[in-house]
Amino acid sequence: MFDRRRFLTSVSAVALGVAAVPAVRARASALPAGRRVIYSYKGTQPPAELFTLASKSQVGGVIFFADNIASAQQLAEVAAELRKASPVPLMLTTDQEGGQVNRLPGGPGASAKQVGAAGNSVAAANAQAAGAAHVLAAANLDANLAPVLDVYRSAGDFLDRYQRSYSNRPEVVAGCGEAYVRTLQGSRISACAKHFPGLGAAPAGANTDERPVTITLSAQELTGVDMVPFDRAIGAGVAHVMMSWAVYSGLDANRPAGMSPIVVQNYLRQRLGFRGLVVSDALEAGALANYGSTGNRAIAADKAGVDLLCCSSRDIEQGKEAAQALR
Repeated sequence: MFDRRRFLTSVSAVALGVAAVPAVRARASALPAGRRVIYSYKGTQPPAELFTLASKSQVGGVIFFADNIASAQQLAEVAAELRKASPVPLMLTTDQEGGQVNRLPGGPGASAKQVGAAGNSVAAANAQAAGAAHVLAAANLDANLAPVLDVYRSAGDFLDRYQRSYSNRPEVVAGCGEAYVRTLQGSRISACAKHFPGLGAAPAGANTDERPVTITLSAQELTGVDMVPFDRAIGAGVAHVMMSWAVYSGLDANRPAGMSPIVVQNYLRQRLGFRGLVVSDALEAGALANYGSTGNRAIAADKAGVDLLCCSSRDIEQGKEAAQALR
């Protein structure tokens, strides 16, 4: 399991009270810039430069995609090599959500929607998390960018189309998410709840990976529906929360959530009391087309309070640019 205690070189963020949230943020901000970047690369073997950066404590983590993976054994060997190169902990992660979104072979086969519709959805979520943990551990990874805690609204909308949402009922999503977090982290794989404050109201085709998206829900609906599963996951001790790149006009009409101090600090940190690490969604996302270079995007996310920047364009130059901007 990715060890935030060692990562922050101090007391575990989860062990701190709400009043200590600024201290958690200060520790993350004080890290060498490269340690706040999650890198990515093309192909099955990391480039030599990534090992060099890791050896200098300038890598925070690596996200793996299907083209990086020939087999679980091959990825396990790559992970071991990266850890050996780095004198500090690395967050080695992927998206193993279940259903159609699995980077590694071996499941879990059930999608989030199938889990949420099961007769005993909590038991099904436990099984889904246990299956993901087994696959990830076999590949020598220590974190999973799951569960998705978005509450979808209509059949066939963006989150429902690929069955990535547990339900259109917040209490079902919350119950499944809490169970998933407890089981996954009980298996020593860190969980990452996404996409805060909730992307479930995005209509079909509203993909932040591709284009800007605005969610027009009121603050009351966002807090009373969409944030409910995140609140439960935080209560269960979720290690990481990933921010959405959508704009939420009811919270901050001027900036995407992952660039908004209002959303990150006022809602996630203070209102919900999250004390773990805040992770950005993909820094190259089309939703950020109007926000300039990788460096500009990194600075904006940093100012909002994001701790780890996900550079997933499969090019370590992207990660290097983000790190340089934070120096």
